Amino acid sequence: MSAPISELITADILKPARYLGNELGAVHKPWELALVRWCLTYPEIYEVGASNLGHIILYSILNAQSGQLCDRSYLPAPDLALKLRETHTPLFAVESQRSLREFDILGFSLSYELGATNILEMLDLAHIPLTWQERNQEGNAIDHVPLIFAGGQTATSNPEPYADFFDFLALGDGEELLPEIGEVIKLGKLAEKSRLELLLDLAQVDGVYVPQFYRYQDGAVIPNRGDIPAKILRRVAAPMPEHSIGLVPLVETVHDRLTIEIRRGCTRGCRFCQPGMLTRPARDVKPEAVVSTIERAVKETGYNEFSLLSLSCSDYLALPSVGMEIKNRLKNQHISLSLPSQRVDRFDQNIANILKSEDGRQQGLTFAPEAGTQRLRDVINKGLTDEELLRGVKIAYEQGWNQVKLYFMIGLPTETDEDVIGIVDTIALLQEECRLPNRKILNVHLTISNFTPKPHTPFQWHQVSPEDFLRKQKLLKSEFRKLRGVKVNYTDVRISAMEDILGRGDRHLGKVIKTAWQLGAGMDAWFENAERAFGAWQQSLELAGLTWTSPDLNMDQVLPWDHIDTGIDKNWLKEDWQKAITAVTVPDCSFHGCSKCGVCSPDFGHNIVIPAPPIPEFLGNANQKASEPVQRIRITFGKLGKLALVSHLDLIRLLERSLRRAEIPMAFSQGFHPTPKFSLASALALGVTSSGKIADFELSETMDILEFRERLSSKLPADMPIYAVEQIDLKAISAERAITKAEYILTFNEIDRNVLDLAIAQIKDTTSILIPKTSKSGHEYMMEIRDRLYLLESIDGESLRYVGSQTPDGWILKPDQVMFMINQMITLNSSDALIKLTHIHRVSLS
Repeated sequence: MSAPISELITADILKPARYLGNELGAVHKPWELALVRWCLTYPEIYEVGASNLGHIILYSILNAQSGQLCDRSYLPAPDLALKLRETHTPLFAVESQRSLREFDILGFSLSYELGATNILEMLDLAHIPLTWQERNQEGNAIDHVPLIFAGGQTATSNPEPYADFFDFLALGDGEELLPEIGEVIKLGKLAEKSRLELLLDLAQVDGVYVPQFYRYQDGAVIPNRGDIPAKILRRVAAPMPEHSIGLVPLVETVHDRLTIEIRRGCTRGCRFCQPGMLTRPARDVKPEAVVSTIERAVKETGYNEFSLLSLSCSDYLALPSVGMEIKNRLKNQHISLSLPSQRVDRFDQNIANILKSEDGRQQGLTFAPEAGTQRLRDVINKGLTDEELLRGVKIAYEQGWNQVKLYFMIGLPTETDEDVIGIVDTIALLQEECRLPNRKILNVHLTISNFTPKPHTPFQWHQVSPEDFLRKQKLLKSEFRKLRGVKVNYTDVRISAMEDILGRGDRHLGKVIKTAWQLGAGMDAWFENAERAFGAWQQSLELAGLTWTSPDLNMDQVLPWDHIDTGIDKNWLKEDWQKAITAVTVPDCSFHGCSKCGVCSPDFGHNIVIPAPPIPEFLGNANQKASEPVQRIRITFGKLGKLALVSHLDLIRLLERSLRRAEIPMAFSQGFHPTPKFSLASALALGVTSSGKIADFELSETMDILEFRERLSSKLPADMPIYAVEQIDLKAISAERAITKAEYILTFNEIDRNVLDLAIAQIKDTTSILIPKTSKSGHEYMMEIRDRLYLLESIDGESLRYVGSQTPDGWILKPDQVMFMINQMITLNSSDALIKLTHIHRVSLS
């Protein structure tokens, strides 16, 4: 029998706040009022999924649709997954905490090849059959089992290896496509259509691929019915930055910042780059929309860092203007900007200026030269010269950056050992040229990836070899020993080999994926899982009679993904492949002539490039004196309900963002990493509630304490009520240091009241109670705890109240120590009715 979700999400699992669904921005629409119920199910742990911009945008868009709701679910960590299996409880959505089987439609993000085993894990945990064939057997009504679909780059690129697992796939941009799908489902449910009829309707929507309506014939994927399109069109939508203002997680995520898309698509034409090919044409967001969205988003979310997102941020010509305008508008707010990997040839003084924080901090710089020689960069059409690479890195060094991160690849077409060693030579040249008096040598962090050819790119016919990757990695390791100040990370060759097989495989690989999952594969891209996961993949390949060898494709054969219409002409890809072999470059069609790739058309649109506006005058850095404290306010507040499962550090992050949203004029610490000056007294253990939390705040401007309370209360969760506010002297001792006592109420399982009262009486009559302890060095000793107890009394025989020591030097009486006292006395009384805690509530600190 299934267990209630509340009994599974407890303090004994790692980061239970992942699964609460109570973040800022979480949407809780009435279940019974929604005709179409979506769940966006991200097949990674929460910290990865909740910071994914596409996930946030689509969640926002779907919840804006009339008559529809959208919930979320993530891959549970192993501890919760074990609980779900042991209790036979199906995987649930975080807001409603309903089983995934209760939804109409589950959408998975399939953004990289090895994510499929995580999807199978989630389906299995949800008690949902893994394949569309099995799901069809369960019944032909949508109420029996949800429709399962996937979107994302890998789903769009080549869905065939995963085709058995999905009822349909959404190809390309989802902002307009998913609402259209929702309307089809809504009308189908109102008309009481069957599962098959719904899928037939969906197959008529541009961008929807229903694998069960297609079959293989002579290597080609063709319709098996006459009313299905032969080619499925990739969908294209304009960026919608306003929908980026959404979820603000309570736990720290992988990208713990606000992210705003400034440009979608890339027309650089790098021949290895699948995202560049699959997101054409390029579409700039209007600068005023970017600026206004960020200004509004910072106020609404409380983030102190934001990132501008694009495949190539530097190709957004308005970047220097937008960056400086934002910097001026957010002056004195201690907001910092970060950029993903950018074009080193466009890095200049203007971009350097906007990346410097008010306090002088510099965001990390990442460039991607990709290849170590000019010849090979021409082969891949990188559009980067040695001179441009040196100039960009030199500007960064002269502007104060002592470290840069660079990305390179090995295994590219026509690559020689000279090209590989060229990576080392390039780093040596950069370090030699980037020298200034009294400055350290330029430190370089390198990531060297193994190139895996991708569908819909000119290199899709190239063959790679794991053995060749290993040999070249060994060569690089030998050559890099000559340099200092260089840290190199190499991509696991096994990961690359598997990505290649899956990325360019056909529908027959579905059995390999399923078997690998059954043998233990999962979270395959995580380093700590490499041995287990790839052992499973190896065994699965052997059972299928396959090896790690890259697919041997020729330019005349039909490819498994030819039925996907991305807009790019296959003949153009062939021509560009021939140009690559002879190192002929093709200019960027956003800024030069059309390259005739085939994308620009009524179906896919055209490049939208916004000219660079004037760069505003820099208004100067923050006034440090304006941040000095002039007032100190102390509050007593609660940490109730679900917030009991939010850690102390996450609570601090929540408070900091709430202060920003409330526009409280906080004083900031000085130095390299300024932080708002507030402190919380005495951290609570996970799972403990409190009505007596205390926090001190130092303000840079004087505020009426009632206004402070009103503004902060309006931005805090309902489970964080403010009970008292007072102004205290700036020089007063902190609450943490002033506290000497803590009052708790302990609630436990059913027990004979007489047994409890007897134990309490015996404790009161005892002058010494020792508890065994182990020191950090492993030494065992006995510690006196009776003298730490000041008051102990029973409340209705179901709980007890105690007051114990709580001093800053660590002389503390913890709830579990009080329970030790109680149970010790019960044992001495020859009773086996030991009690167990069911809840701890800290009433106050004094």
